[in-house]
Amino acid sequence: MDREVYSLCFMCSVRCPIKVSVRNGEVKWIEGNPNVPGIEGALCPRGSAGLALLNDTERLQYPMIQTGPRGSGQWKRAGWDEALDFVAGKLKEIISRDGARSVLFGERTNLNTHISKTFMKALGSPNHFTHDALCKGSVNTAFRSLTGYDDSQVGIDYANTRHIVMYGRNIFEALEVKAINNLLKAMEKGARLTYIDPRVTVTATKANRYWMIRPGTDLALNYALMHVILKERLYDVDYVKRWVTGLSELQAFVEHYSPDWAERETGIPANEIASFAREISEAKPSVVFHYGYRGSHHTDEIYLRRSIIILNALMGSIETQGGLFFKKGPKAAGRSDIGKYANQEFPNITDPRFDGSGKDRFPVADSSHGNPQMLAEAIINEDPYPIRALIANRFEPLLSIPGTEITRRALDRLDLIVAIEVNFSEFAWYSDVVLPESIYLERSDSIQVASGLKPQLFIRKQAVPARYDTKPAWLILKELANRLGIGRYLPYETIEDIWAFQLAETGVKVEDFAAKGFVALTDKSLLWDRENGIQLKTPSGRIELVSSLLENAGIPSFPPYEPVASPEDGSFRLTVGRCAAHTHVSTQNNPYLNELVPENELWINSAAAARLGIQDRDYVEITSPQANARIRAKVTDCIHPEAVFMLHGFGKTVPLQTRSYMRGTNDALLQENLSDRVGGSPALDCTLVTIKKAAQQ
Repeated sequence: MDREVYSLCFMCSVRCPIKVSVRNGEVKWIEGNPNVPGIEGALCPRGSAGLALLNDTERLQYPMIQTGPRGSGQWKRAGWDEALDFVAGKLKEIISRDGARSVLFGERTNLNTHISKTFMKALGSPNHFTHDALCKGSVNTAFRSLTGYDDSQVGIDYANTRHIVMYGRNIFEALEVKAINNLLKAMEKGARLTYIDPRVTVTATKANRYWMIRPGTDLALNYALMHVILKERLYDVDYVKRWVTGLSELQAFVEHYSPDWAERETGIPANEIASFAREISEAKPSVVFHYGYRGSHHTDEIYLRRSIIILNALMGSIETQGGLFFKKGPKAAGRSDIGKYANQEFPNITDPRFDGSGKDRFPVADSSHGNPQMLAEAIINEDPYPIRALIANRFEPLLSIPGTEITRRALDRLDLIVAIEVNFSEFAWYSDVVLPESIYLERSDSIQVASGLKPQLFIRKQAVPARYDTKPAWLILKELANRLGIGRYLPYETIEDIWAFQLAETGVKVEDFAAKGFVALTDKSLLWDRENGIQLKTPSGRIELVSSLLENAGIPSFPPYEPVASPEDGSFRLTVGRCAAHTHVSTQNNPYLNELVPENELWINSAAAARLGIQDRDYVEITSPQANARIRAKVTDCIHPEAVFMLHGFGKTVPLQTRSYMRGTNDALLQENLSDRVGGSPALDCTLVTIKKAAQQ
């Protein structure tokens, strides 16, 4: 019997709406939800590869307990009761000895994060953290410092923009389907794209203007743009007067940062910087300076991201058609918010977080996500207290946190490591217990609130039965909570119970999702009135260029620019990124996607390669202060001479992942664990490496 199931993809974190065609319990086809504007049936390669993940015999199939040393591959197949009893027993021992604070839970943010947060609060631990800070913690802090909102509460009106500027936001390879379709429609109507990156990406090839900027100097470019915009009064005077504070302080600060100065720092001609400032001003306010998704490049990342948002404020493009907007949720549409289990009374938690988020180490970072790059340091130094257990749900510290070998040494000190995973990741291979999660096609999950100009609710529904002995994470946590005596904080047995709780006050029923896979809460675009209706969350009620958040913490809003030194001869700045075929660290073993991109390569400038005697496709040895590795070279003119580049997520060492085993190199192995201590993100592009031609093997 044929049927169609509307659901949400989870081959990456975007969660595109999909339609799944099912026949006799088998998925026959996956496509984008044709009912969703901007999606209209489209799906990226990763989404299409969900079918390969479903049928992959190399994904996790049943609970396992490690019987030998960690990483030895000595496993015992276990039933669910045995595995959960083992985990609960170890957790009880740890908590009785060292307290609940010694237990950490890390995850990639997902539809059930409100459940995992509830689990940890009920346990009495402050130490729930997400992957977000590793990716965009400094973007989050930058937005909060200027507007009071974090980055997840801000959206971009791609379809109506007249000019969009991207700083390494490689959108045509990141493949957010709806955003790309809307941007392409805008470009067909005449919108312009300016792209700034030390590397020529697919997005660069589609841009009207491309600048191969010197690595690490984007902030200098932005200060020069502000210099011209303010000096020539190219900004939106009425908007700035009404909604912005600190303009005079900004003007005094950028007075000496001229285009001539910026040319020496960035390599971009001064006349081009000045003419660009004038050109983009003509398109205001339907202008977007894209604030980025991954904002974790430099130790001063907070100031780069603040500068990007400030440029939007000067153009008057915040809360306008064709610019940025603050996302509107159910309340803005006259509805009640959905229920969250995290919104209830819990045992009082007085212990500080393990990572110093919101306190001494990262005083203004967002502690609701934490700072997982501090994991190894906190474990090894037992600062601020001993850490004994780590549970990770679809989070991969060994490939996502800089300094893989240090992280591994830290994990060795733990009494318990538990992986809730779909794939046999590096972390799962190193865990004591593996609790396999059903993939998104095999499970239903909590309802998603898609806030935006037109807020909507989406639902992920199970399309087919689970292939193997796996369970949804929300059920795994419920069964573990029952064993730990905190099951009352998760008062559900089925996904229908969760849905009923979430929808209880909204006026929406589960049946309402059947026709299209989503429920629209309004048919009107909810933009606030730019005259007097913008609801900013700062103490002043305005966009604060001189930030209350920063200044009250003793952090300057406008510190002097620190010049970026060129690497010494023979050294390069290691930069990392992604491609259209893979999602972070999770898809390299997927049968379809592995065939498209089976390993990563090291991009190196042609002239630099010639000096080192390296030819295209040669194997090279790359060495950093942390480690050295072997990787194939991609010799090209399409990267700045001061930089080299590799794709993130390769260099897998789990032998049971046969397609990706020992293919390419793990960038985290090479990276130094440096952080933007103001914004909260790691500085992933600050490691200097040397390159030499590798000996033949």
